Amino acid sequence: MNENKEPVRKIFYVITKSNWGGAQKYVYDLATGLSMEKRQKQYESLVVFGGTGPLSLKLAEAGIKTISIPNLARDINIFADISSFFRLLSLFKKEKPDIVHINSSKIGGLGGLAARIAGVPRIIFTCHGWPWNEDRNFFSLSIIKFLSWLTVVLAHETIAVSGKDFSDGKHMFWVKNKIVLVHNGIKSPDFRERAESRAYIAALAKNTGVDIGENDFLVGAVGELHRNKAYEYALRAVAILKQKNIPVKLAILGEGEERRFLESLAAKLGIEKDVALAGFVGDAPQYLRAFDALVLSSLKEGLPYIVIEAGSAGLPVVATNVGGVREIIDDMKSGILVQTRKPDEIASALEFMHKNPEKARIFGQNLRQKAEHEFSLGKMIEETIAVYESRTK
Repeated sequence: MNENKEPVRKIFYVITKSNWGGAQKYVYDLATGLSMEKRQKQYESLVVFGGTGPLSLKLAEAGIKTISIPNLARDINIFADISSFFRLLSLFKKEKPDIVHINSSKIGGLGGLAARIAGVPRIIFTCHGWPWNEDRNFFSLSIIKFLSWLTVVLAHETIAVSGKDFSDGKHMFWVKNKIVLVHNGIKSPDFRERAESRAYIAALAKNTGVDIGENDFLVGAVGELHRNKAYEYALRAVAILKQKNIPVKLAILGEGEERRFLESLAAKLGIEKDVALAGFVGDAPQYLRAFDALVLSSLKEGLPYIVIEAGSAGLPVVATNVGGVREIIDDMKSGILVQTRKPDEIASALEFMHKNPEKARIFGQNLRQKAEHEFSLGKMIEETIAVYESRTK
């Protein structure tokens, strides 16, 4: 019981995978944020996810209770999905959470239906980028859009992390009053100094056969090696810049299913000595000051944490104009926005930053001001709590 004699509310965060991406960071920040001293007498957090991975390790270190459902995975598998559904249903019936907060499209439908049947009083779904914006055929997109709509119907309220997702969601039939906008927010990372960060990234790159020189224009990318991140176009941009004799090196901090494809592409383009696929790096944002610029080549995003974190580091960014990216970056004021699948535009933007370091520095300064004023972790937590409380009291 807390000081006001109100019962502690149990919140179950549910997410498909225990890797470390934007949605996982979001869940981690909320779960740990509500466990802080001023909130722990009001809320008790537990996180449910598929398999094991960096998220489970980080939550364990933070003292957050977790439950792993082995059959829960991103890809559709009818038997595994049925098993996961009944596991969630049993869990919700037994534990009787006050709030179930589901994240990601796959778990949205399964978790939402299980929570409804179990009679959970408050079901929240967070959209981290609508999946119908992915590169799929018309038939697949039609099914995905219907399932997304069904997820919103099952939830009592849906949080959109960007204005773009909020606007798109509002156009769905019969659910526009169930969608609210809460921007992602960050606590500024404990950045390492540039020299230390540069040395660390250079050491990681050297392990992949890439030497980073003192005068190289070092571009960073951070995120899972997934096709939605479209690193192919960042690699093609590097090849264009190398043809212009610009001393560029690209270090990608992340791991995933696209590794072999990207390694093969780098070799085909003749840039295997210029692109370091450094693998997963824990607390990667701490080392952002190693880079001269950050690149985001994604085909789909919600409101990408890494762009906000780059801003907090004062780092200029070249990013595709997808999802909520334009809500963070003001084109040619705090970064450069480019079209998707346009490596020539990425190359031109990076060349501009390389040849205009003072302008790039101003971009970084402007982005830092916006990150600090508009995208704080405290603001995100308080606005999310308001969503929880709107019908639970």
